[in-house]
Amino acid sequence: MNSYIIDTNVLVVANDKYDKAGFEDVFECQRFLIDIQKNEKRLSVDSLGLIFNEYFNHARMAGQPGIGDAFVKWLWDNQGYESICEQVEITPDTDGTRGFLEFPGEKSLENFDWSDRKFVAVAVSSKFDALICNASDSDWWIFKKPLEKVGVKIKFLCPELVKKTLYIK
Repeated sequence: MNSYIIDTNVLVVANDKYDKAGFEDVFECQRFLIDIQKNEKRLSVDSLGLIFNEYFNHARMAGQPGIGDAFVKWLWDNQGYESICEQVEITPDTDGTRGFLEFPGEKSLENFDWSDRKFVAVAVSSKFDALICNASDSDWWIFKKPLEKVGVKIKFLCPELVKKTLYIK
């Protein structure tokens, strides 16, 4: 059974707030978020509220005016339903070496973006087959193989957009 972990950049692109995103990218992120809500697909967030805090920095809780905003409001309103939202326990590390105890200690991941480590920690600790969804963040592309090596799966909603941010043709 799958569970989705949504990187904040998906919300930003769905809200048409990322200047490098084209119409197709915005549409794909919007379609994806609407499909999750319509079909009540399971999502995973951390029980510390770190993912929600990041969402709130980029989306409006009023649920307007964008699809990303509406998604955050829907998830917030439905977080108590276990069939929709898994609350995953993650543990901040005390020595500051990995960010979270659940984040893999692989040398190949030591330069992975600190702000995205919570998503990885949730994926690693989820009791479901978790899939991290990304729209525009190049770190997920750069670290794709090392993350897959430790069992983290990534779905690229807008692979051409990611390549554009990396200047790959």
